[in-house]
Amino acid sequence: MTRALAFACPMLLLFSCATYNNRIGGYYEQVVNNQFDKAYLAIDHNKLLQRRRNRLLYLFEKGKMAHLLKQYDSSNIYFNEADLFIEDTRTSARDIALGTMLNPMMETYKGEDFEKFMVHYYKALNYLSLGQSEEAMVEARRISLTSYTQQDKTGNKDHRYSDDAFSLMMQGIIYEQSGDINNAFISYRNAADIFLKNNNRWYGVSLPEQLKQDVLRTAAANGFAEEVRHYSELLNTTLQPASKTPGGELVLFWENGLAPVKQEQNFIFALTKDGLGNFTFTDATGTVNVPFIFDDKFINKDSLKAADIRSLRVAFPKYQEQPVFYTQATVSANNAKYNFEGAENINDLAFATLKERFLKDMAKTLSRLAFKKLAEMAARPKSNDKNKDEKEAIAAAIQVFSFVTEKADTRNWQSLPHTILYTRIPLQQGTNTIQISFTGQNQQSKPISLTVEGNGRLQVQNVCTLR
Repeated sequence: MTRALAFACPMLLLFSCATYNNRIGGYYEQVVNNQFDKAYLAIDHNKLLQRRRNRLLYLFEKGKMAHLLKQYDSSNIYFNEADLFIEDTRTSARDIALGTMLNPMMETYKGEDFEKFMVHYYKALNYLSLGQSEEAMVEARRISLTSYTQQDKTGNKDHRYSDDAFSLMMQGIIYEQSGDINNAFISYRNAADIFLKNNNRWYGVSLPEQLKQDVLRTAAANGFAEEVRHYSELLNTTLQPASKTPGGELVLFWENGLAPVKQEQNFIFALTKDGLGNFTFTDATGTVNVPFIFDDKFINKDSLKAADIRSLRVAFPKYQEQPVFYTQATVSANNAKYNFEGAENINDLAFATLKERFLKDMAKTLSRLAFKKLAEMAARPKSNDKNKDEKEAIAAAIQVFSFVTEKADTRNWQSLPHTILYTRIPLQQGTNTIQISFTGQNQQSKPISLTVEGNGRLQVQNVCTLR
């Protein structure tokens, strides 16, 4: 028995140390190298992404690759299924059992909160690219529903990710594109209010000058003179006069780089008890204190002693940034130049939201590990047990099993951009040539050209630099 465990332990440990990013490495490498057609096919050959528990990740990645290949109908087939999956999937008894006995990587992936908003962004882009304005309007309304769900989840607390300013900006653009200027104003105003409540900065993004003008412009278009005055004061700006161009306008999003990936880090905690009988997990430095969440079905609080759990090794996720290659871009159109402004910083958002829920997630993780530790102790023989060797073997097996199955949940939507920037470009009637020059490390540049037909309406496009 001991020899078998000695052989199995290194093999299982090697497998358990592999992160999600490592295990989809072939696909991810093709994404980084802009080989979207190969990446799209590789998803269907990755065994991990085929697992039922990873269905949402499969849909995220397929939807994004189809979008980059300009297969907008196919992309929305995947994103619509992802949207329904997020809405309908609930934590099952099976998930609870697998998460408790093994690790959270075995549970059904339900998505990070900001990933759920990004589904709406890509669905809206797809619909607008297909000329399906009505469907894009439906997506705008779904952004509100996701916002309400997020607010209910966090209690709309200050300094928590209780809403998504970028999604509200996108919602305003959708409404404006459809001619609904009243709802466009409401969306732009709500986005601006989020920045204003947070010192003009929201998860790595400063309040865009374009958003300020969007609020004032749509307020004026609705005849809301008092709102124009009020927000001119709040935003410390004035409405800039702009002549209406015959070709309409282009809102151009620049998706730059790739979102951070999750890695694994380890903590060592011990159980302590205060004078009031409360149990707390404390790390080796004494700086992190996490309350013990008791589940009466598994653990009897009255019979528990701090000495029962001397130490626990905890595997916990951490993000690793993927530095961007291109750091700036210039846009030229019709003898004029335009600058991009930050709209969404997914990199900062990922790090911040993981930190926000650290104590809650760590408490769940420690309670799960404590249950495993107590199961191991319960299996150990007493001094007068007849089957002492057999029980020692069972306890040892539980110990080894707990060690090698302890794993952080390192899954995330990996083809999301690092940051999203945007600009608004007036168009002339007919053909407009948009020149974009991206500048990166060692002053390397990458010029691209877009052709946009000015039709008198607001149009939306995106460009991507993922390396």
